[in-house]
Amino acid sequence: MFNDRHIRILSERLGIAEHQVRNTLGLLEEGATIPFISRYRKEATGSLDEVQIDAIRTLYGKLQEIDKRRAAILKSIEEQGKLTDELRASLEATDSLQELEDLYLPFRPKRKTRASAARDKGLEPLARQLMAPGCSADPETLASKFLNDTVPDTASALQGARDIMAEWISDNRRSRQTVRRIFDRQAIIRSAVIKGKAQDGIVYQHYFDFQEPLRKSPSHRILAMLRGEREGILKVTIAAATQDAVQEALIRNYIPQPTSAAGQIEMAVRDSCNRLLLPAMETEYKQRAKERADTDAIRIFADNLRQLLLAPPLGEKAVLAIDPGFRTGCKVVCLDPQGNLLHNETIFPHPPQSEVVQATRKITSLVSAYKIDAIAIGNGTAGRETERFIQRLIFGRDVQVFSVNESGASVYSASAVAREEFPDYDVTVRGAVSIGRRLMDPLSELVKIDPKSIGVGQYQHDVDQGLLKASLDTVVESCVNHVGVNVNTAGRYLLTYVSGVGPQLAQRIVDYRTEHGPFSSREELKSVPRMGSRTFEQCAGFLRIPDADNPLDNSAVHPESYAIVNRMAEDLHTDVRTLLKDRKLQQQIDLNRYVTSSQDGKARNDKTEGLVATEHQVGLPTLQDIMQELAKPGRDPRSRIDVFEFSQDVHQIEDVQPGMILPGIVTNITDFGCFVDIGVKQDGLVHVSQLAGRYVKHPSEVVKVYDHVQVKVLDVDVARKRISLSMKNLGN
Repeated sequence: MFNDRHIRILSERLGIAEHQVRNTLGLLEEGATIPFISRYRKEATGSLDEVQIDAIRTLYGKLQEIDKRRAAILKSIEEQGKLTDELRASLEATDSLQELEDLYLPFRPKRKTRASAARDKGLEPLARQLMAPGCSADPETLASKFLNDTVPDTASALQGARDIMAEWISDNRRSRQTVRRIFDRQAIIRSAVIKGKAQDGIVYQHYFDFQEPLRKSPSHRILAMLRGEREGILKVTIAAATQDAVQEALIRNYIPQPTSAAGQIEMAVRDSCNRLLLPAMETEYKQRAKERADTDAIRIFADNLRQLLLAPPLGEKAVLAIDPGFRTGCKVVCLDPQGNLLHNETIFPHPPQSEVVQATRKITSLVSAYKIDAIAIGNGTAGRETERFIQRLIFGRDVQVFSVNESGASVYSASAVAREEFPDYDVTVRGAVSIGRRLMDPLSELVKIDPKSIGVGQYQHDVDQGLLKASLDTVVESCVNHVGVNVNTAGRYLLTYVSGVGPQLAQRIVDYRTEHGPFSSREELKSVPRMGSRTFEQCAGFLRIPDADNPLDNSAVHPESYAIVNRMAEDLHTDVRTLLKDRKLQQQIDLNRYVTSSQDGKARNDKTEGLVATEHQVGLPTLQDIMQELAKPGRDPRSRIDVFEFSQDVHQIEDVQPGMILPGIVTNITDFGCFVDIGVKQDGLVHVSQLAGRYVKHPSEVVKVYDHVQVKVLDVDVARKRISLSMKNLGN
């Protein structure tokens, strides 16, 4: 359970008012989802968006982990009998996991060390005397008092004392803070090829002898170097620009004034640095760099996935989809406007069979028989050749032709999901169906595929897989609920991501629909087994029923707000259906008459009493959302799809020449640039420096996934299959 301390920390770190944080955490702990809170609880949160709510949830989770770690540390030190009031206060005062670990380090159980061996010989008192401020005794004289069977001479005694002092210095929080300040300013990341591995790791050639300031190293370079190290090709190190700077800073800390033991302390400091502190800092900063790189890569992946999922849909049209191929032919399927498979077969318009006449006759016949509105062609092997073949055909009706990115289609076709949907068809049919459905509704189809297989990320297999999955699941949930779902046509996998639903309830919704027929109202959803009132509250606003008696059931207006819309219609002496169609009537509505809460979220005691039959109070933010929905009820928020055509002069990489200006589609965005499909089976790279005639911090400032763009060819390396592109100076 969150407390006032959590609220204060979250408010300060995120720059969000405490009452907004408190209300948001309260809703999250009640089981509300982020899409529901951001859409339907704006009065409680002060209109926080999904990003802010997710930030609250994420940081609160980290604070909970810190609290658990703090409790474990307190218990451990207390069991050792070393927990002082001062130490307890320090541990309870910090909200930094790093500081907690620094405070715990001197008390952390250790394996056998040089320092512990010296303690066993009774040399800890000698170490304390040598480090005592203003020590004036001769170190040799002090050491002579500690000779015994295990410490034969003063050199051995002093060495043991220095081992203990070195561990004290390494475990000291102030020492670590000093070293961190230096690393923060001047840490260098270096990579070098391991002897004898140059030939095996030619892909890492850029990093065979590489170094740069760690704070300036972008995530893709860090992940590349760490992958090379993991594969045994590279040796990656992180160190201060000069080790002397670290040692001298610590010497000043531990020897503020000359003493007779200064020489012993200095040797202990240098030993601590080289043997303990610097290796520990290298490990810590390498982990930090990995975490930072993971965060950046996951953010990029999530942004790209969101753009991909929200790509423009063709909508409910009859589609003929083709999964192209040469030797094995092109698999053709016909889908009805709901995406149901009606027909499938294979044509062979390309070599080696080259059955062009037969293929032409078959495609034109299918277009006519199934009243096809659009043709979807996968952009993989033989994609351009198939597109060229289709575009030469003459149909007796208007048919649009689209090239569809088929990344991940093969993964879907071999998955349990595909086998469940099409148990009687092989992978080629399933793949073609997926291509067609992607054109009709990318969101509905792509939710069935592991996002990592879609190909819009950067080093996605190298990052923290738990964090990646959580982030991508959040994106999918956000996109599904942003668009809304037709509960009478959506499959189980799409329904799973609806707010509050999940896999089991999604299956129950499908089973109920199969047994009882299409849902006639949102209210009927309550008849689904295990659809409790809380779950209904979470999901109802995101589920659409196009042909419901109540037109609001096909809108984003939540059932808890139906009474408000009914009241609006009554005040205008009309009904809800008419109100939805009449823009002039809508403009006559005075929203202030329907506010049931004040600006601070407290209920108003006026004529609006009883307007809403739930505990939820309504303010202007919700009312404004209602008005937007009344103007365009149930409208798909995604943009309209446009037909795209590649250059007819370019079909393979050998056709690409420097200086050409070509049309292309953005397929992936990374932090170093974007990849563009120009129709030659090998995407070209537009480096971030070539995106615009101004400084661009990140490519996402200029382009989005699936953008149609014009690019200039800068360079082509046919042997390495690399194409360099630019979006600058296209007129030159």
